[in-house]
Amino acid sequence: MIRLEGINKSFGDLQVLRDIHLEIAKGEVVSIVGPSGAGKTTLLQIIGTLDRPDSGTICIDGVRTDRMKERELSAFRNRRIGFVFQFHQLLPEFTALENVMIPALIAGGAKTDARTAALDMLTMLGLTDRASHKPNELSGGEKQRVAVARALINRPAVVLADEPSGSLDSRNKAELHRLFFDLRDRLGQTFVIVTHDETLATLTDRTIHLKDGAIVQTV
Repeated sequence: MIRLEGINKSFGDLQVLRDIHLEIAKGEVVSIVGPSGAGKTTLLQIIGTLDRPDSGTICIDGVRTDRMKERELSAFRNRRIGFVFQFHQLLPEFTALENVMIPALIAGGAKTDARTAALDMLTMLGLTDRASHKPNELSGGEKQRVAVARALINRPAVVLADEPSGSLDSRNKAELHRLFFDLRDRLGQTFVIVTHDETLATLTDRTIHLKDGAIVQTV
C-alpha cells in the first residue's frame, strides 16, 4: 500500500529526515511516535504528498507519487489520501454535511452524488442528526468525527492523521480511537497516525519510533 525508500529531507542546514525506509500494508493501523522535532509531521506530509523529499522514492497504492507533476499530485491527493488534523479544520460557514461533501465536489462529483455519499458517511459515524449543524454547534468529538467522514468521502487508499485526538477529552479520545479500528474492520481502511498518545500507540498494529529524523525502532 505504502512504500518509502531512502527518503531524506532537509530545511536549510537542518536534516529533518534521514534515509527513511518504510512499508505499510493495506488495512494496517500504524502509529508514528517520537519526541518533538523528530520529523514525525514532516514524514506524514511527505507520505501525504503535501511536501516533497529531497531524495528517495514514494509509492502509494501502486503509484510513484514522487514522479508526479503538481496538477497530477493534487488530483491524486484528493482522491486517494484522506487527512484528519488535530483541530479538525472544518470550515465554520458550512454545515457538517457540506464540510463532508467538499472533497467529493473538488474531485468533480455531481452535487447530488456528493450529498448522498456524505449522508452515508455521517450515518455510518452516528452523526445523521447533526448533518445540518455548523461546527460551532458541535462538540469536540462530533467535529472530529465529521473530519473523519470528510477524510473518507472519496474512499481513499490511506487516511493520514496528525495528532487527531490531541484536542479531545478522555471520553471523546477513546471513542475516536475505537472509530479508527472499526473503520479498518468495516472498510479495510489504512491509517497512519502521528501521535503523542501512548494509549493509542499501544493499540495500533505497529508503532514506528522516530528520533532525530531516523527510524530507530518498529514494534
